[in-house]
Amino acid sequence: MEHSESTGTGLLLAGRYRLGESIGRGGMGKVWRAHDEVLHRVVAVKELTAGRFVAEADRLVLHARTQKEARAAARITHPGVVTVHDVLEHDDRPWIVMQYVDGPSLADAAKEAGTIAPREAARIGLHVLGALRAAHAAGVLHRDVKPGNVLLARDGRVLITDFGIAAIEGDSSITRTGELVGSIDYLAPERVRGGAPGPAADLWSLGATLYSAVEGTSPFRRGSPISTMQAVVTEEPPYPEKAGALAPVIVALLRKDPEQRPGSDEAERMLLDAMEGRAPQAAQAFVPTQRVGAEELAAAAPSATTPLPVPHDDPSAIQAGGPASPEPTERAHASATPAPAPAGATVPGLPGGGGGSAGGRGRWRLALLAAVVAGLLAGGAVFAAMTQMGDKGDKGGATPPTQGTAKDGKDSAKGGVPAGWHRVEDPEGFSLLVPDGWKRQMDGDQIDYTPDDGRHRIRISIDPSPDFENPYVHMLDLEKTVQKRAEYQRVRLTQNTFRDQVNSCVWEFTWIEKQTFPGPRHAIDQVYYGDDGTEYALYMASPEDSWERTREQFDVVKKYWRAPGDAVSP
Repeated sequence: MEHSESTGTGLLLAGRYRLGESIGRGGMGKVWRAHDEVLHRVVAVKELTAGRFVAEADRLVLHARTQKEARAAARITHPGVVTVHDVLEHDDRPWIVMQYVDGPSLADAAKEAGTIAPREAARIGLHVLGALRAAHAAGVLHRDVKPGNVLLARDGRVLITDFGIAAIEGDSSITRTGELVGSIDYLAPERVRGGAPGPAADLWSLGATLYSAVEGTSPFRRGSPISTMQAVVTEEPPYPEKAGALAPVIVALLRKDPEQRPGSDEAERMLLDAMEGRAPQAAQAFVPTQRVGAEELAAAAPSATTPLPVPHDDPSAIQAGGPASPEPTERAHASATPAPAPAGATVPGLPGGGGGSAGGRGRWRLALLAAVVAGLLAGGAVFAAMTQMGDKGDKGGATPPTQGTAKDGKDSAKGGVPAGWHRVEDPEGFSLLVPDGWKRQMDGDQIDYTPDDGRHRIRISIDPSPDFENPYVHMLDLEKTVQKRAEYQRVRLTQNTFRDQVNSCVWEFTWIEKQTFPGPRHAIDQVYYGDDGTEYALYMASPEDSWERTREQFDVVKKYWRAPGDAVSP
């Protein structure tokens, strides 16, 4: 090579990428800051250093994995996924040229600060979730979500990187039989047990990542790889005491059974609530609230899927809340809200695990026989290369349908139209639920439903031929106009996925109205492009003093919305 492995300074790759300083290192390689001398931009270059020290057969696997990382990232179109620009060969090894992100990883930020504030962690989680949803929609499972792979740009963006062990739908496996790979304290239990993971496995890893961020320590890391795997499969972490409103979201994401974890839509709603500092009511459906006696516990079969108990004296476990967006001429977007959990759905807790005593809020562990643990660990394949390499043997599989979109037109899988609401079939072809007493009126080409001539309003906008590449760019443009309003304040403006559409955006803001309905006002707007390119905007606004109720209504509007042409089940 033309440079020392320690500095790499000055090496020119492919006649175009000049390496600068090393900005990161892992078990498989290192990352360099580099300059693209053709396009005159800063890029990041990932060097596969491990390929220099392994046998030829292993080198072929590592090279194939690098190509797979590039293909996985290339399949995903989302601003929260680090873009791969190029893959090249140098020194008989592949190198990946990627988007450069100016900022630390979540791991580095948490290490420097000690912990991440819960609301900031929820914001980061929302961005990561959006990127994961886009990946899952493209048939890609990340499989190595952890703090080190979450990048925090200095301009506020959050991006996920390193798809080196991703599972691509339809791809053949390039891993060896029986080899478990990834950072084991962030692996979902089903992966440790050797099962075929789905999107829920990435959500588990997100939960473990958020736990680590707010608590300052990995929830399952133990003294050895085997004891760490045992903890992932059989133990519950200490309750996240520092997580505030984010705590029940973390608890829900860390359910051992993937079927009992929230889906992406539900997780997004919970994270939005936590970002606003309100404990997510929806999370309660995924955490136990009922204490049982020793006899009842003994009667139940021991299971590694028993959930983490939530203490009764923790108010964050039983409260509710949610986020918001823009006003009349604006548009924005928030994800679909899931169907409510069945009334009274609870799961038994452990003895002494949730009675309200201070001691009950320490560490809960499952009462599993040692034979169960031994069977889990001995019954699978040999575990090897467990820290930085990819999982061998599963192929990802098809992504299951997104939960909670009500896209089939059913009003609810749990019992029909909510009390106090009725469905309206609008003359423009769309259909939605509106509160009883709200009437249709026009404001120019805008369609409103309101009980009080617009003081509180639902506004629907439809544009068959939008002028912008995506809703996010459109909202940024609209914001320039809205910023002229008195004391305009952006709450959030971010891309997301709504009704399975990646081209979506949510915008929430506040301002002081000087003319019509003077006083503080609050608005939220969910915008998305349909399959045919039509732009839909679902917008609600109200006075600030009634915003909490309006925000709850907005979730109902989104959940039961039907665009023209949406299928309606009988």
